Amino acid sequence: MSTMSRRGSSKGLLFGRLIALTSLVIAGACGGACGGAPTPENDPIVPDAPAPSSPGATTPPAPTATTPAPSNEPAPEPPLTATECFKELAGSVPGPDYDKFKPTIAKSCAGTHHQNITGVQKVVFLGDSVTVGTPPTLPSKFYRVRLEESLKKKFGSSIELASCAKWGARTDDLLEGGKQIEQCFKSGVENKKTLIIMTNGGNDIHAWAKDKLTTEAAMIEADKAIAKLRAAIVWLTDKAHFPNGSYVTFSNVYEYTDTSGDLSSCPAAMLAGMDGAWPQGKPAVVHFEEEFMKVAVETKTDMMFLLEHFCGHGFKRNDSKLQCYRGPNAELWFDATCIHPTPEGHEQIANQFMKVIDGT
Repeated sequence: MSTMSRRGSSKGLLFGRLIALTSLVIAGACGGACGGAPTPENDPIVPDAPAPSSPGATTPPAPTATTPAPSNEPAPEPPLTATECFKELAGSVPGPDYDKFKPTIAKSCAGTHHQNITGVQKVVFLGDSVTVGTPPTLPSKFYRVRLEESLKKKFGSSIELASCAKWGARTDDLLEGGKQIEQCFKSGVENKKTLIIMTNGGNDIHAWAKDKLTTEAAMIEADKAIAKLRAAIVWLTDKAHFPNGSYVTFSNVYEYTDTSGDLSSCPAAMLAGMDGAWPQGKPAVVHFEEEFMKVAVETKTDMMFLLEHFCGHGFKRNDSKLQCYRGPNAELWFDATCIHPTPEGHEQIANQFMKVIDGT
């Protein structure tokens, strides 16, 4: 995203919170196989018949089944939820409910874990200016460049690397508009096993907020944008286009106000057209964030929790009344443009994406 783009840029606002903790407790089951009783054929030792009872003697009670000894195996852990991952950020304002889609969450809480990403031969970056990288951060500090180095260590230095991400891109620029997918996969068929990584959606939200759309209109636009994202991911996971396999990882959308909705908290916000407030957009933005997760679950791809990890590192990070407050020493991860990461922010994005790719 960039004010230099044809559409302007912003990562949009989010006025949500993460849903309060609802843990699932799963009872442990005992494991191990049970051996059968010996038969006369394989055990010739037959016990003597009991002696006859004397007059007046009482008959001992018949033996009863004993309770099996407790298993020493630990009970299985309950599945991790997004709510559990981000319970510290829970507040009183309803926000994205990811768990209703029953995602598989990585143990690190970096994102989901729906893919076992192995044997990658080619890496392609798509999306917006967060992936392209922007000044004043140096190119060597961009998350994309940092991640490329980590991926070379994981998959080998010979992996092919490409990027078709563009400043100001929206979800419709993947297959339509800017045609990023067509640029990076010109023939429509890629024989190398490919990993696709992207950030997207922030410029879509920015456009709705700038126009101060009504709730109904914003919901319609959110559904259109998600349909474009879904169509792109379906294309990117189609065996007809990737006969040897492909993987897709993408992030949800972050925001710089730490759930306050104070667009003026960033001094340069007005330059990006982000002045005033847009309370009627809250339901659409929450819905949009949830739909990112729904796409990840239904396409068996992976979503990184960009929104949640950056919450509390924006321009209202020092407001202790906000649900994203992380303490007095929380770093600012947004640069002077309001909507792009600092070098520290880029490092965090690279780290979280790598955890998702590693499945840790």
